[in-house]
Amino acid sequence: MRDIMKLLQQAQDMQGQLKKIQEELEQMTVTGTAGGGMVSADVSGQGILKRVKIDPSVVNPADTEMLEDLIAVAVGEAQKKAAEAAQEQTSKLAGGMNLPFKLPGF
Repeated sequence: MRDIMKLLQQAQDMQGQLKKIQEELEQMTVTGTAGGGMVSADVSGQGILKRVKIDPSVVNPADTEMLEDLIAVAVGEAQKKAAEAAQEQTSKLAGGMNLPFKLPGF
């Protein structure tokens, strides 16, 4: 019975740590760039797009496809960085254990 109580306490502690990590990821900002920094995108640690910045020199009304591609690359890079940051944080939570499942919210 003692082991079950200990396990329940550990689960409760882990849940609190997970909530803290999710809050930290929400506050975190990571940036992805494309075109040598001509287009940048900021996303939260959860991968939610916050801002896109475009250097006016890449705005060519005759070639919007290139600009669209640059934006997609910058956003994708930022979201990848956010996913890596989330994975890093959850690895800390798991104490380096290789869990056979993903933790909720990640």
